Amino acid sequence: MKLDALIEAILYFRGEPVSKKELAKILEVSKDTLKEALDSLHGKMEGRGIALLETEDDVSLGTAPGASELITAMTKEEMSRDLGKAGLETLTIVAYKGPISRSAIDNIRGVNSSFILRNLLIRGLVERVVDPLDQRAFLYKPTVDLLRFLGISKIEDLPEYDNVVEKLEEPVTEEEAANKEVEDDLAQESPDGGLEDEII
Repeated sequence: MKLDALIEAILYFRGEPVSKKELAKILEVSKDTLKEALDSLHGKMEGRGIALLETEDDVSLGTAPGASELITAMTKEEMSRDLGKAGLETLTIVAYKGPISRSAIDNIRGVNSSFILRNLLIRGLVERVVDPLDQRAFLYKPTVDLLRFLGISKIEDLPEYDNVVEKLEEPVTEEEAANKEVEDDLAQESPDGGLEDEII
């Protein structure tokens, strides 16, 4: 597989910005070789719905600028939908365990949480911050808006805080993981409206 295609696969799998330094290390290529591959990928993605977004240090996949009007309309519609069980579960994990990495959330839930996290980010219920221990990674944590919505002043005021934190350490069974995959698929299609009064 060509280098530009491998880069596209990595960015799709991560679902978040990846530093050029890390990409070069993963692919075992020089900075110059990586730049050539990124330029090639830029060219191949012209006119498509997905674009390669690039800063001086990081790259990621995102929707093409030409689709911004459509995406904005869809975002507004998404904001009016019910969070659903998968959304509430993910929000609970971030609220009780945040700051927490996406991989740690995935491990707790037993399934990929990229779509659900994006939904929560759009709603302003969670935020993404750089991991202080690894500048190439991100952590997710609850926002002030979430605390305001729940009517609490600090995370420790969440219901049964210590008990829930302890329970979140328990591993997910294969059956639970399979059920969560179905729930997440349904969450992407659910047309319901409104937001639940509590996260658990």
